[in-house]
Amino acid sequence: MKRAGIGFYIFLIIFVFLVMFPFIWVFLTSIKPVGEIFTSFKWFTTNPTLSSYEAALTNRPLMRYMLNSFVVSSITTLLSVGFAAFAAYAVTRLPIRGKGLFLGIVLAASMFPQIAIISPMFNLITSLGLRNSYFGLVIPYITISLPLSIWVLSTFFQKIPFELEESAKLDGASPFQTFRKIIFPLATPGIFTTGILVFIAAWNEYLFALTINSDDLWRTVPVGISMYQSEFSIPWGDISAATVIVTIPIVILVLLFQKRIVSGLTSGSVKE
Repeated sequence: MKRAGIGFYIFLIIFVFLVMFPFIWVFLTSIKPVGEIFTSFKWFTTNPTLSSYEAALTNRPLMRYMLNSFVVSSITTLLSVGFAAFAAYAVTRLPIRGKGLFLGIVLAASMFPQIAIISPMFNLITSLGLRNSYFGLVIPYITISLPLSIWVLSTFFQKIPFELEESAKLDGASPFQTFRKIIFPLATPGIFTTGILVFIAAWNEYLFALTINSDDLWRTVPVGISMYQSEFSIPWGDISAATVIVTIPIVILVLLFQKRIVSGLTSGSVKE
């Protein structure tokens, strides 16, 4: 038993190392002098420096990129989860015909690759005059995230006992009151988890952000980092430093709300 326990911990350490290796390597690269990045493959440097971080913040408006990503991701999360909550409640709790067909259409919509819809979406955003704006990205981001949000929240809503809803109906509660006072509070872990997933997906999205917002002041983090390049070389130190900086808010977000995320992911997995 002791050997099995030791083996498990060794496997766990190796697994965590493999998962964290890309971020560790990026961080170690970000504190190396520029000359060592291209001439040495050593893990650690003897002359750590923060010059790459200074260059990442001054050569490009990185903080503006982060602000754009935060605003777009927040608006997308609020709208997507809000609409998905009502849709998921309707298809799982209300006597509506064609629920299976609706969920099938939602699932089919989520399978479309982004490249297949980028042309009509670009034409729509351009005709609406929303290029180089926050809502110019929010609209396609909702298109991507809404189907997945509906499916995830439908799973959580199905786990809530129907007896609670029937009791509320006997007390004279309307469907909206039942949703607001009973279903929504009980599904909070799932709603919170869905919101985190939508936020991270919007934060990391690249294709729509590259195509729709071409003005440098409206670019988001993934596109902004891809612009860290010169005519004759690629400044890997600046790119690594910028990657570390923009990853920190996501790491803090996950660490602060990890209990809620775990609670949402495991909600309904244990049947009483």
